[in-house]
Amino acid sequence: MDTTSRAAAPRRLPPEERERSLVDAAVALARESGLEALTIRAIAARAGVTPALVAHYRPVMESFVAEVFTAIVSAERDEVIASYDSDADLRTNLLRLIETLLDDHRDDVAVVWVQSWALGARNEALGARVRAEMDLWQSALEDLIARAIADDPHSTADPGSAAWMLLAMVDGMSAHSLVKWAPRDRAALARRTLAAVLDIPADALSPAAHPSTDR
Repeated sequence: MDTTSRAAAPRRLPPEERERSLVDAAVALARESGLEALTIRAIAARAGVTPALVAHYRPVMESFVAEVFTAIVSAERDEVIASYDSDADLRTNLLRLIETLLDDHRDDVAVVWVQSWALGARNEALGARVRAEMDLWQSALEDLIARAIADDPHSTADPGSAAWMLLAMVDGMSAHSLVKWAPRDRAALARRTLAAVLDIPADALSPAAHPSTDR
């Protein structure tokens, strides 16, 4: 009797459902272990399918990595921008946005961003997606800052420059925190930085109380 054990064949799924399952598996793997973990074999193991099936649906791994990156960071951007509270003033909304991005519960996305900058130097498909996503973040922040400044006739800040400065601060502090090198109170630094780029007194910004979301 043949007692050789064989892996169960993957359950047949409609093409659209199978494709979605592979993307979901790759996204989960990247959030758990970073973009560098995305190989055909690793994704196949996560999805419970053969490497050949992954290669059939996503034959160019560099493009698949770029697709997974976009899925992760665009979802975060949509979530954070959607948290805008129309009942709060724009300064408070900006502060809440910055504090949310600096929340250490978002380190999984921070790892994806940090690795994307390095990998994107050699993976042009990924590099293009990184540039596009950074442009979208910059334009979204610039719009919010412009509206905040419009409410304050005493502010002389430039919205475009302010957006770049805030993004640089968030990106730098997020990267530093991954190796446990960061100010003890990142929220306090966020308030001081936001006050500086908006050209307003630091005491004009009070801590933005919002619950942390453990994702």
